[in-house]
Amino acid sequence: MNPTSLFDLTGRVALVTGASRGIGESIAKLLAAAGAHVIVSSRKIDDCQVVANAINEAGGSAEALGCHIGEMDQIEACFSAIEAKHGKLDILVNNAAANPYFGHILDTDLGAYSKTVDVNIRGYFFMCVKGGNLMKKNGGGTIINVASVNGVVPGDLQGIYSITKSSVIAMTKAFAKECAQLGIRVNALLPGLTDTKFASALTKNDAILKHAMMHIPMKRVAMPEEMAGTVLYLASDAASYTTGTCINVDGGYLLV
Repeated sequence: MNPTSLFDLTGRVALVTGASRGIGESIAKLLAAAGAHVIVSSRKIDDCQVVANAINEAGGSAEALGCHIGEMDQIEACFSAIEAKHGKLDILVNNAAANPYFGHILDTDLGAYSKTVDVNIRGYFFMCVKGGNLMKKNGGGTIINVASVNGVVPGDLQGIYSITKSSVIAMTKAFAKECAQLGIRVNALLPGLTDTKFASALTKNDAILKHAMMHIPMKRVAMPEEMAGTVLYLASDAASYTTGTCINVDGGYLLV
């Protein structure tokens, strides 16, 4: 067996949310490099177009599609557009997330709670439902949910975010169990502390970063590109018998 062919995604259509920057951008670029046609999605289509242009200029195949997964009508419109244009979806990477509140859990207000839950739980759930139904029509596919190590060990002052990421882990297993017979594999990536704008409240605070390093055996923050390889594996035929798993990519954080 040719090892390269195991990771060949030629002919497959992939949707990556939150792909305008950070981990999502790295995932989109790697899936495209492996041969997939990548639909680069986030709330701001202009930023998505920049990433799609970069993929196309590098010899890949990509398009931009705006979608705020906290809005149900936008989720509906997203999958209607994909089905109308491509007739199928082979790979769905749920990466878009919200984390508007950093502070003591007792001070969480309803606005921060609602925004985080609407995106990270309801949004992920119905992206899986809509994506899974489109995959079901075409004989299968694969869904990768980006959760977090905070879903296993709650992050300091990140209560509601951690709760939603724990839900993503449970959601991944529930969809995997019920969708396996449909040829749909569902897995999750659990990133550790990664150098992104999303995590800047942690990575740009010297005191917090110093404390975090005490709990990361590799003693460094990850780069976004270091998350993408695991997603490529889960999206590819190399993971053909892998479903319901949650892979930690955390520099050993969960070992401590």
